[in-house]
Formats: sequence, C-alpha cells, structure tokens
Amino acid sequence: MSNFPEFINLNLGIYVDNLVKWLIINADSVFNAISKGMLGFLLKIQDFLMWIPWFALILAIFLLGMYVKNWKSGLSFAVMLTLIGAMGLWQEMMLSLAIIITSVIISIIIGIPLGILSAKSKRISMIMSPLLDAMQTMPSFVYLIPAVMFFGLGMVPAVFATIIYATPPAIRLTNLAITGVDKEMLEAAHSFGASSMNVLFKVELPQAFPTIMTGINQTMMMAVSMVVIASMIGARGLGLNVLESINRLDIAKGFEAGLSVVFIAIILDRLTQGMANKMNYHSNDNERN
Repeated sequence: MSNFPEFINLNLGIYVDNLVKWLIINADSVFNAISKGMLGFLLKIQDFLMWIPWFALILAIFLLGMYVKNWKSGLSFAVMLTLIGAMGLWQEMMLSLAIIITSVIISIIIGIPLGILSAKSKRISMIMSPLLDAMQTMPSFVYLIPAVMFFGLGMVPAVFATIIYATPPAIRLTNLAITGVDKEMLEAAHSFGASSMNVLFKVELPQAFPTIMTGINQTMMMAVSMVVIASMIGARGLGLNVLESINRLDIAKGFEAGLSVVFIAIILDRLTQGMANKMNYHSNDNERN
C-alpha cells in the first residue's frame, strides 16, 4: 500500500521528448540561423575583449569604479582583476565575460519588451506569470538538455541556456516597475494629450528605470552563476577550470577559478548598481531643475 499504483502512469516526459524531436526535424533551419547569429555576436564580443590590452582594461575598470562609486571601490576592482591575471586566468576570464555579456544583452533585449507587454496586457501577464514561475523554480541543469539537443555542444548552447535562465528577472522587474508608476502622473500625461508611446518613453520608463536596472543587475548575476554550469556542455572559460578541478580533485585550480568567478560577480554587481544609482541621481537632479 505504500507504493503508488503502477497503472496510473502519465509519461509526460515522452510528450516533451516527442515535441523536442519534432522541433529538431522541422525547425532545423531556424535553429541553424539562430546558432549562426548568436555565434557571430559572441565571437565579436570575444574578439573585442581579447583585443583590449590587460592594463587598459584594469585602468578602465578602475576609472569606472571610481566614477560610479568611489576611488576605494575602483582600486579594489583593479586589484581583483590583477589577481585574476596573476593566477594565470586572464584568457579564461575573457571567455567567460564574452558568454556573460552576450547572454545579458540578449536577455535584456528579450526581457524588457516582454515585461512592458505583460504590464500593459492582463492576458499576456496571466500567460507569462506561471511560465516565469516554472522557469525560476526549475533546476538550472534542466536547461542544458534542450540547449544541447537544439545546438549541440559548445559556446552557443551555453549562451542559449544562460539566456533562458537569466531572462525571468528582467521580465518580472520590468513588469513590476511599469505597473508601479504613479497613476496620477499617467493621468496628467494623458490629460495633456500625450500618446501612449510618449507616456511610455517619457513618463513610465524614466520612473521605472531604477527597478528595471535592478532586474538587469539580477539578470547579470544569474548569468554569472550559470558560467560554471555551462561548462558541462562545452563552454570554455573559468567554468571549465572549475569542472576540471572537480574531476581531478585539484583543489588549488578549483580555488583559483572559483575565486575568479566571485571577483567577476562582485565587480559586475557593484558597477551595475553604481551606474543605476548614478543615472537615477542625475534623472532626479534634472527633474528638480
């Protein structure tokens, strides 16, 4: 009596498997086009990062950190990057950054418009809400399966899996930001004859900007967290070093690669937060003037 009845068997996985196989057969050209476009974009970012001299990147991050935060933050960011280079992981860091930047840009392009649409339409919001709940509660390893089936092994499936994993915060927080705009401001804008697009770009988005930036920050952090997991499907970079250290029980290599991932996460988190605070301050200052 303790076992569940065997005759009650849903076999839901079979239907999902059949759907994926059908998509692979009938939408092969679509996936090839997506793969080529994504790979081209990724390689351009990767080549650009590799082209930047190491000292120029450290100096740029120091100045950027000093601008958005303070000189102490800028100096700490520069020290973190220097330590990554001193551990011999500069090239790996660039490969990981290329995946992170590519994934975040595409996630933002997808997430913010979907967030706006879900804020404007209750029907779309009703569809998106359970879908986002499922995406955020599903284990990140699950996203690797369709990524590999659609795109094989390599950098493209890593970016694809990262996009799926990292997009929900951008959608949710954009939706929250737009719906949270002061109704009196919207009524005032409409009373002056502003069109829906003018209201969106001149009233709603500026007011929603801090929350949207929080969504972008969360998207970036989720992309960083996916770097190690994506190494399981062929993504090069710091994640691959972590995976190799686990397989070989190499504590030293794993510690250095893991610490480098932490440094990248700290730098990206503080920079995006600082940029958001800086832009929000300037926006409020312009409104007062």
